Amino acid sequence: MHPAPHGSLSLPARLCLLAWDSTETEAADAGRLPALVRAGALVELVRRGLLVDEDGVATPADMDSDTGDPVLDGLLELVRESRPHRWRTWVTLRARITLDAVREQLAAGGFLHAEKRRVLGVFPTVEYVLEGVTVVDALRAQARAVVLGPVPVAEVSERDAALAVLTDAAGLVSDDAHDRGRLEELTERGGAAAPVLRTVVREVRTARAAASAVD
Repeated sequence: MHPAPHGSLSLPARLCLLAWDSTETEAADAGRLPALVRAGALVELVRRGLLVDEDGVATPADMDSDTGDPVLDGLLELVRESRPHRWRTWVTLRARITLDAVREQLAAGGFLHAEKRRVLGVFPTVEYVLEGVTVVDALRAQARAVVLGPVPVAEVSERDAALAVLTDAAGLVSDDAHDRGRLEELTERGGAAAPVLRTVVREVRTARAAASAVD
């Protein structure tokens, strides 16, 4: 099955795909990927007006609206049914739920292929293999162009700006020296989501550092 065009993919789905390298192997380790994908889902919900910031707490705008995206709606329901938490807490709290849902969604869309295996011949598990290599290459090229230039910041959409900033925070774009001023401008392009984006970016960087320390 050929993957669908990536234009309609949500922010967390794009971030998940960017974790794959050119060998079709998921490159981002388990220590940072759940936090990165969850951060993207939180920002996406803020962008869509379904989560709002109330004194640093992630708060549902109402109890009825949804997005029609099962990944985002699953997280929205989790926030609604849980006691209030700050954004930084939601970046990691039960974040693997969101990651697993995104992987299943990408497999259903033909971007990933799910392979069922048994660990030690006993414990069932699912491994994912990248199907949409060209899609990932296109996403990575786009993210690099936004983070490093030459695309003018004023011409970058809110979603692309958020994608680039989060991808940079996770170390998935480039090891080149980045223009921190440009990254701040890109964060501002997040519009209403900019304050939340700043918070979740810090948590993604923390998760990345913790994962590197373990390695």
